[in-house]
Amino acid sequence: MKIGELSTRTGTPVETIRYYEREGLLPPPARTAANYRIYGEPHVERLLLVRNCRALDMTLEEIRRLLRFCDDPADNCGEINALLDEHIGHVATRIAELKALETTLKTLRSQCSDERAARDCGILQGLAAAPEPARRDAEHKHGLLGPTHG
Repeated sequence: MKIGELSTRTGTPVETIRYYEREGLLPPPARTAANYRIYGEPHVERLLLVRNCRALDMTLEEIRRLLRFCDDPADNCGEINALLDEHIGHVATRIAELKALETTLKTLRSQCSDERAARDCGILQGLAAAPEPARRDAEHKHGLLGPTHG
């Protein structure tokens, strides 16, 4: 099958398929004489596994580690268990961070309970008065700044 059919069968955009190929998550497909990519059922299965992992918010490196076990099914799955335990820890940390963010936003929202002139808005005043380190940390967590140094 050509890349368009693989895209349709797996619900994956063509550019994402090509990206996963470049990242080594999908094996290189065979090529026709006209240099079209030709995919088989193993590509469908592997792409669905990658998509399922991404739906669980796994990183590309975590997926690569899992795929090594798919390629060597006789290997011991202890490392798979450890990888998933580690990922669960990351998810728990992110949930805690999101809960803290929610609390901060609710506190900020409580600063303006009715409609008034924007210059008198407690939310805008609260945002302007946020301590610099807190602002920098929030910007970093949400990808608005590069890595922090210090």
